[in-house]
Amino acid sequence: MQTPTDTPVLDLAAELRLPTNALDYTILAIYFVVVLGIGFAARRSVKTSLDFFLSGRSLPAWITGLAFISANLAATEILGMAANSAQYGAYTVHWYWIGAIPAMVFLGLVMMPFYYGSKVRSVPEMLLLRFDKWAHLLSSALFAFAAILIAGVNLYALAIVVEALLGWPQWVAIVVAGAFVLGYITLGGLSSAIYNEVLQFFVILAALIPLVVLGLKKVGGWGGLTDKLTATHGENFTTAWGGTGIGSDNPLGANWLTIVLGLGFVLSFGYWTTNFAEVQRALSAKNLSAAQRTPLIAAYPKIFIVFLVMIPGLTAAALIPGFGTPESGYQYNDAIPYLMEQLLPNGVLGIAVTGLLAAFMAGMAANVSSFNTVFTNDIWARYVVRGRDDAYYVRFGRLITVIGVAASVGTAFLASSFSNIMSYLQTLFSFFNVPMFVVFIVGMFWKRASAKSGFWGLLAGTVAAMVNYFWIYKQGIVDIPSDQGANFVSAIVGFVAGAVVMVAVSLFTAPKPAAELQGLVYGTRSPGMQEPPAAGDDAWYRKPALLGWGAIVLAAACYIPFSF
Repeated sequence: MQTPTDTPVLDLAAELRLPTNALDYTILAIYFVVVLGIGFAARRSVKTSLDFFLSGRSLPAWITGLAFISANLAATEILGMAANSAQYGAYTVHWYWIGAIPAMVFLGLVMMPFYYGSKVRSVPEMLLLRFDKWAHLLSSALFAFAAILIAGVNLYALAIVVEALLGWPQWVAIVVAGAFVLGYITLGGLSSAIYNEVLQFFVILAALIPLVVLGLKKVGGWGGLTDKLTATHGENFTTAWGGTGIGSDNPLGANWLTIVLGLGFVLSFGYWTTNFAEVQRALSAKNLSAAQRTPLIAAYPKIFIVFLVMIPGLTAAALIPGFGTPESGYQYNDAIPYLMEQLLPNGVLGIAVTGLLAAFMAGMAANVSSFNTVFTNDIWARYVVRGRDDAYYVRFGRLITVIGVAASVGTAFLASSFSNIMSYLQTLFSFFNVPMFVVFIVGMFWKRASAKSGFWGLLAGTVAAMVNYFWIYKQGIVDIPSDQGANFVSAIVGFVAGAVVMVAVSLFTAPKPAAELQGLVYGTRSPGMQEPPAAGDDAWYRKPALLGWGAIVLAAACYIPFSF
């Protein structure tokens, strides 16, 4: 059975060309002007490398929190999760309530004190402090490579969707979007990216909410939607856990155990706690409390965004018999474009197209801005050109941004050789994020983990995940029903391999002195972690623990209506 991750976005149905007019293009033009205006405005605040790469660590929590969620809300997720819902139904909620919220809370409550308190500029720099330069160099190189690949995926996805919906040639869409992202990041650095991400968050909501409201109206409300889907797809289609028992057969190719361990723990924690494209937003916050609250504030909209991407997919499945099958004439990835073409009037259509473009640009900008920080600070300034004045590194940061965007354009065309971009993204996460997470988690909670174990654990985890995917799964040595299931298994294999190698290496090599582990291992503190609360930070809505546990309880409560 074909899965959404086996469904290429580039095969969007030809009849989905949108009836856009001058009003829609005017809205789109206004958005691009505002984007560049924010870049020019942010340029005035860039005086040092800290300003360019981390916004001078001066931003309030609500700004960084919205940027945090917007950086994740790329249109690959919007289209992909709507496709997921059109085929799998309510299974999609797992990617949010168990595959995001616990990890975001863990990042805020447990890991941000280490990141922010140690005053590092990047996630790989933490590995330099906890382990050694080899772990740092390897993690920096892997992250920089992955960031460019993922930025290219967002750029390519934008191009194929714009070609399908508006008729622009792919190369035009790639060059135009890349130029705008390059313009506002080069001008204003991370501040420009973050303030644009806040704008993009609201533009994305303005695009999705009309689709949900008009779609539900079309099918007779939530009751009409569930009745139609139950009649055509079975009663499990609108439940979260139906058919996921061990030994049960379901199209997702995963049972509750692999969902909880592979998605809910390994892939989720690997992405949210070590992906610098996300963590960078929290590191730009004005103090430790704001940094901790960044992912926690983001967790609340994340809980409910699933409805904005799931309901359009369910609606498309209800409106078109056999939606996603060859007989219907539509791919699963056509869910959002189909509803845009069917339901939205001109003007609102322009906002929806702008929202999709904003989502793609947010995803690309997050990866490009994190790439320029890691490459400049962790590779160039640390190992290539050392000891230069601060202005030099700001200039180099702008130069490497240009190179990063150019490389992203190249990897955008590389992504065109893959038949599905959602599977491509999930595979990249299992290769690069999961091994880094296991190194972090072992190093953070085990003082005995030696300096050398970081490098070998990271290498072993990456290689093991790749071997599982390309050899064991692709060569058919072990039968795994779907690419998505294979990604879950690769993540688990990479995690276990990295942990085992770290323990083995640590047992045969000397641990770091206890004095060098202060603020880097759980149970120890650095001066930054003892930062006194700012005035007014005693309000209940500024307490990280309360926000974190509230998000977990709310996410768990959301499962109740979908569990029966």
